[in-house]
Amino acid sequence: MCCKYYYSDKTVFEVKEDLKIATGAFFADTGDITPGTTTPGIIWNRASGKEISFSELFWGIRGKDGKLIINARAEEADKKPMFADSLRLRRCILPAAGFYEWDRDKTRFTFRRLDGHPIYLAGVYDLSDNKDSFVILTTDANKSMQPVHDRMPVMIEAGAVRDFLGDPSAAMDMIRSPMPELKRDSEYEQLRLF
Repeated sequence: MCCKYYYSDKTVFEVKEDLKIATGAFFADTGDITPGTTTPGIIWNRASGKEISFSELFWGIRGKDGKLIINARAEEADKKPMFADSLRLRRCILPAAGFYEWDRDKTRFTFRRLDGHPIYLAGVYDLSDNKDSFVILTTDANKSMQPVHDRMPVMIEAGAVRDFLGDPSAAMDMIRSPMPELKRDSEYEQLRLF
């Protein structure tokens, strides 16, 4: 859980409005984002020490066995050597219009905010394979997600993005908070005949 998300031109405009941040060329391509690709992420600008900025981030951190790890359980990340320093020092936000999840029958569902605004996925990043690489933090599924999967991405409200990125204590509180209810759609739904 979460293994594919997407953003659109509308998302780019809304992120600029929500966060008052210039996107520059970072959103040149819109569409689906999958593990093993580079995408725009929002990080705390350590040079200024007080502002956020876009950075190109690669989705996936290599484990000791060479496998690409794409998610980290939020409730355990501070105890895992692979993620603890990143959770404390290198948090990131991945803007999305929505994300996809598949149920046990391989039916794909699309999840979006009820109000249609961007989703700000919470992640952590570190240097892996000589590039800044991230994983998305996940948590237990809420009611809107439970019929499809038992995990869901951690989402941060637009007004809390700067606090999530800049304040480790606030970030820990946010990743432990309940996640918002989401709109769930499917391109295919099984119809009952009887």
